[in-house]
Amino acid sequence: MSIRPVKHESHATPAMEGAGVKLHRVFGFGDPSMTDPFLMMDDFRNDNPSDYIRGFPWHPHRGIETITYVLAGTVEHGDSLGNRGLLGAGDVQWMTAGSGIMHQEMPKGDFSGKMHGFQLWANLPSSLKMTAPRYQDIKGADIPVVVDDDGTVVRVITGDFWGKTGPVDGIAAEPVYLDISVQPGKRKSFPVDTYRSAFAYIFAGSGTFRDASKPFGVKVEKEYQGEELSIRDLSGNRTLVVFDTGDEVTVQAGDEGIRFLLVTGKPIKEPVAWHGPIVMNTREELMQAMHELQNGTFIKADH
Repeated sequence: MSIRPVKHESHATPAMEGAGVKLHRVFGFGDPSMTDPFLMMDDFRNDNPSDYIRGFPWHPHRGIETITYVLAGTVEHGDSLGNRGLLGAGDVQWMTAGSGIMHQEMPKGDFSGKMHGFQLWANLPSSLKMTAPRYQDIKGADIPVVVDDDGTVVRVITGDFWGKTGPVDGIAAEPVYLDISVQPGKRKSFPVDTYRSAFAYIFAGSGTFRDASKPFGVKVEKEYQGEELSIRDLSGNRTLVVFDTGDEVTVQAGDEGIRFLLVTGKPIKEPVAWHGPIVMNTREELMQAMHELQNGTFIKADH
């Protein structure tokens, strides 16, 4: 087994999307080849409803797939095909935008006002850019969970892992999407396909991956006894680790344990022409999509 070295490490940065939703951008709108086939990832977690309640009103998508994973609160969604639904804690939605869809996503906090989830964008190859849109809504209870002897817990959202198969299927990038928790002080290795792109996103606790510097949390402002303090908050780490080639990822959990997403996918290796929520291969295709948005032909008839 060859342990994957780390080729990139960074911290999610504050951003604002939709109608004023405050979130953290894990990666995106940079060099898409670093995480190919994945284009962008956002971490939306907040305890203040005013920072997210206006949500993501109607907007278009074409040429990509969006993966929404909710940990706390709910997300109500609707689209131009007439689909409606509600994602709760533990639920996943995998939306293939394909030829084009208009949709909205409206978050709502839990009983304490807390909202937490992730959205990942996966690119579609040129042969599937104009495929028919579709949804896969998965309830948390239908996502298999594997618990190892040392207490490691893995939720298998998509792909095959440790004898379990995730319920999301038919995805172009053939991804593996895992939610992994490792107990404090434990060292654990996870198999990955040698030639797939792979990244980890730490969102609770802390730990060290092979060749990765120890994650140090996000600098935040907190009030204590009337004074504003600038501290390093290790409770929600928000660290992205992108791996080089190899067939194993190894992590050493810190004193509080570690929880992270481990995501792998087959690189598409095609040109990317990208404007907001529309991702095509050429500028001409992108301009055509924008023209169709303006003249009302963006949404295609049933395929």
